Amino acid sequence: MYFHQTPRIIRAIAHNFVWHIPTTEQEVFLTFDDGPTPIITEKILDILDSFDAKATFFCIGKNAQNHPHILEKIVSAGHSIGNHTQTHRNGWKTGYAEYLRDVLTAKNHISSSLFRPPYGQISRTQTTALKKHFKLIMWDVLSGDFDPKMSVENCIEIVSKASRPGSIIVFHDSMKASPILLQALPVILQRLKNQGFKFSSIQEQHVRST
Repeated sequence: MYFHQTPRIIRAIAHNFVWHIPTTEQEVFLTFDDGPTPIITEKILDILDSFDAKATFFCIGKNAQNHPHILEKIVSAGHSIGNHTQTHRNGWKTGYAEYLRDVLTAKNHISSSLFRPPYGQISRTQTTALKKHFKLIMWDVLSGDFDPKMSVENCIEIVSKASRPGSIIVFHDSMKASPILLQALPVILQRLKNQGFKFSSIQEQHVRST
């Protein structure tokens, strides 16, 4: 079970995380988890470029290590990157020390002060340790592109209707998500653009005061 739109009560309780970015502009913050992935990430970069859209890619360390040229393409195109652990560890199922080692290993390949825990699952002690070194970025809109039961049409409707100024939207630049994502993303961007939205990457200054 997962929420397409993060309930306010969860955001209020889990106040150590950034769920939404306060903004006076009509903008949303696109994020992509689990890459970089050959072909898929590069197709996404082309789609983003066609809409003059910037995004933030939360990268798995081993993928960044194996595909540094794609990571360089992301950065060169003006997008932000973030740490998504070295091996996509679930914090609820991984011990404190092992989880931190995995995150710090990923840091060797991903130069960023932004971190997102895979599955959004991380323990209190892990959170306390990591927030000394990272801004912990969650989301308020989850596209569901990873869900095999999700249709392209439903993905489009969910993101288009749930997005608000300052929303942090989660997609995935992975093989698993690509059948839905690559079809849905251009339509979502066009719909949001028609509503007057621009698409921004997450920068350090966005989260200093949150």
